[in-house]
Amino acid sequence: MQICFQAEETVKLEVKQQAIPIQHYLRQPSRLVKAIADRKLMTALKDDCYRLQMHPLSFLDMYHFQPTAVLKVWSGASGNVYVNSVSCEIKGIEYLNRRFSLQLKGKLTPTEIEGKVYLQGKANLTVTVDLPPPLWFTPKSLLLTTGNSLLKGVLVRIKNKLMSQLLNDYYDFVKSEQEKTHSLGWQEA
Repeated sequence: MQICFQAEETVKLEVKQQAIPIQHYLRQPSRLVKAIADRKLMTALKDDCYRLQMHPLSFLDMYHFQPTAVLKVWSGASGNVYVNSVSCEIKGIEYLNRRFSLQLKGKLTPTEIEGKVYLQGKANLTVTVDLPPPLWFTPKSLLLTTGNSLLKGVLVRIKNKLMSQLLNDYYDFVKSEQEKTHSLGWQEA
């Protein structure tokens, strides 16, 4: 029995304007990934790809597993940042690993609204899985509610890290760049 779980999360975050615009920072997607991912669970790969291992999860207290996804993260025009899943793996339950697909699509865009700069974003997460036989008799509504809630929780954790850590890293980046400029004896225009 195949089932599809879905979740969506949006973010709107005000950015205090700095000497270096947020768009410059966002053109370095590796910084963004490092700012929001647990460094112990993240591995940089080539071609703007990153392997992110999630913390262990459980489904209906019956199945305990640890998803790992390879994500491509790149920046586009105007400092937009895009995220797409490339592949995924479920550690802990081989049955699910062979019958599981994950799609993550996200976009983060710096926008100016009434003289203020905001980061606005949206992420969509979809998981399709062939359920193991013991779950075939579980009411579909319970499965959907549980699965969708699990995915929503994953996106909310990512959003919370984005909101708490991304701006701090951006402000540190600006400070570091300004210190480099001043230590070289250059003057700001």
